[in-house]
Amino acid sequence: MAGTRSSARQAANAAANTSPASSQSQSAANKDSNAGAKRKGGPTTSPQAKRGRKGSKKEQTTLEDTLPNQATENEPKDTEMKDGSGAPPSQAPETDSKDTEMKDEKEAPSGQTPEDESKDTEMKGETVAPTAEGQETTLAQEGSTRNPTSEDSATANGKSSDQEKLATSSGEPEQTTEVNGKQDGTEEANVTTGGDAVEESSKREDSTPSSILEKGIIYFFFRGRVGINEPSDVSDIARSYIILRPLPHGAKLGDGPIGDAGQNRMLALPKKVLPVSPKDRFMTFVEKTNVSMDEIKSNLSSSDYMTKTAGSRHTPAAAPIGEGVYAITSTGRETHLAYILTIPSEVSEVQEGVGLKQRGSFVTTAKNPETAAPAGASLPKGAEYPKEILDEFRGRGWMPLQPKLLDYENTQFLVIGHNEGALEKATVPQPEDQKENKEEPKEEMEKLEHEDDLRVEHLKGDDSVFEDLGLSSKEYPKLQTTW
Repeated sequence: MAGTRSSARQAANAAANTSPASSQSQSAANKDSNAGAKRKGGPTTSPQAKRGRKGSKKEQTTLEDTLPNQATENEPKDTEMKDGSGAPPSQAPETDSKDTEMKDEKEAPSGQTPEDESKDTEMKGETVAPTAEGQETTLAQEGSTRNPTSEDSATANGKSSDQEKLATSSGEPEQTTEVNGKQDGTEEANVTTGGDAVEESSKREDSTPSSILEKGIIYFFFRGRVGINEPSDVSDIARSYIILRPLPHGAKLGDGPIGDAGQNRMLALPKKVLPVSPKDRFMTFVEKTNVSMDEIKSNLSSSDYMTKTAGSRHTPAAAPIGEGVYAITSTGRETHLAYILTIPSEVSEVQEGVGLKQRGSFVTTAKNPETAAPAGASLPKGAEYPKEILDEFRGRGWMPLQPKLLDYENTQFLVIGHNEGALEKATVPQPEDQKENKEEPKEEMEKLEHEDDLRVEHLKGDDSVFEDLGLSSKEYPKLQTTW
């Protein structure tokens, strides 16, 4: 019995000693079995994904953590693109996963395709600069993505302002659409920017009669004798001047001063006054041509000089006495320099004293520089015309004035007065223009003068002469109407 209990006790101790090992072995076996089951039942990984991960769990986790942030950054842009253009979202999640897994091998950007990058760039305004209309659309699409810059606002507001100017000054809103409808914006920048009130219109050009050879803005000045700043009568005038600023044939006037195109002409009248009857035939010559306003200003400004006998002498600055519109017209065998004054609104004793009227014109005839001139009525050096212009004289001493002759310094031409109806005589409609239903020359001049009147009213009244010519009203006498 004792032997049996001793054997049983030894067997129990032996079983107790071996049970931990058996438990560990059984647990290990169970783990291996579970792991095998997982390998058999788990999803298979594509060779492409294995290449992308390179067996690095840490690297994969880092990339997955960054993908949602990039998607979140791109989400507003993609949403705006979809709302504005109907384009699909930039990328599906499967594409994002493949791009992420292939990033190390192909270095492809994640979360965006090249097409999406191009669209986002256009929305940011980093591609070709859009027109004013395009900028307004871009700002509306971007919404809260970014605030409009001052440049965007200036462009958009500038366009709106220009449209209001065109509609107000010319009264032709349909033409405003035609001008501002240019997609490249070039014509619109030339029309209304840089202080230039000149606006070109194809419709206006088609309606302008061919008998108007040239049109533009005209200014009348006179200069007092040495030491006389304010002439008290015509005898105190040393010389009178006419300044012509040609405009394009189809031009109309908007708001603002006239821009400097460098095509200004300065004409001198040695007789000091203008002709008032057919008996008056006064020689005029081109003193400066195709010059900037800076050069015109230097010729109109005052000067001081020293003499041996009288000492210091002062030449006063030229004073304006009128501004308006002009046209060089053809009536067949004659040409005319016609004008309508805008400033002053009513002529006074000064204007009447020098022969200026509210509306007037002169017959104009140019001198052949190769023929002799009347004594005391010629310049030491005549105009240097090319052969083709000289041939147009056909050996004669005079021919009707053509605008191209005014582009040569020292061109000499006569201005001959009219008795009555001077403007009407200069603007007689020509048969060829009537056949084509073009406007009469007088109507075109009146329309241009009305536009100039509105322009001057919006500037500084009589002082707009100085603003147009880039002169300081403090350095020049005011527009003179009384002696």
